[in-house]
Amino acid sequence: MLEFSLDARRGSFHLQVECTFASDWTVVFGPSGSGKSTLLRLLAGLDFPSMDRPTRGRIALDQRALTDTATGVHIAPGHRQTALVAQQPALFPHLNVAANVAYGLRNLDRSARAARVEEMLALAGASDLAARRPQDLSGGETQRVALARALAPAPRLLLLDEPFSALDGRASDALLERLQLWLRENQVKAVMATHDVTDALAMSAEVLLLSEGRLKALGPAAEVLATERERIVARLKSC
Repeated sequence: MLEFSLDARRGSFHLQVECTFASDWTVVFGPSGSGKSTLLRLLAGLDFPSMDRPTRGRIALDQRALTDTATGVHIAPGHRQTALVAQQPALFPHLNVAANVAYGLRNLDRSARAARVEEMLALAGASDLAARRPQDLSGGETQRVALARALAPAPRLLLLDEPFSALDGRASDALLERLQLWLRENQVKAVMATHDVTDALAMSAEVLLLSEGRLKALGPAAEVLATERERIVARLKSC
């Protein structure tokens, strides 16, 4: 269970959200500028603390406080077992794909590290990219490798910010299906931000509807996004 209460200002933008994610898979849905990326960065432990980017609040995963500005608790991003796959993945350009995925696996011996890299690349559909350099990858390939790298250290919480925008619909659906199964088997909670309503409806996920930095609704996708679904159906009928 992920619980948080956040009050964050980023220039003129004000994010103020308090809720609990009880589902294993939650989609944060909203238009561009609604605060999806800001929310995920805060949940990942980024931008804490910062005088020029003031934030107050508390984040707890399975009743363990990750951040609590009232008590001064803040577990650094690298120590909170949380992984963020950002919209623009930043792979290390001097390392090949396999080395990028292995980067956070310092506590494993060489054979275990190699096996883990192979497993994660296979999950992401990127096994054939192991020897390539980031500059030789397409946008979709980069996103696959970024996902494999995020999963390799076995996080307890996976945060996905428009993670498969460079993949076509069929490839994205296939990857999401494999990913959801793997996360369920390994008891990893996932939160995915998207502005594509079809992503949320296809996964039948718990959905947080965000608008201008405020929570508008939280619940099953079919209920929260009923209006959006009706709009899409009406548009298709008019084509």
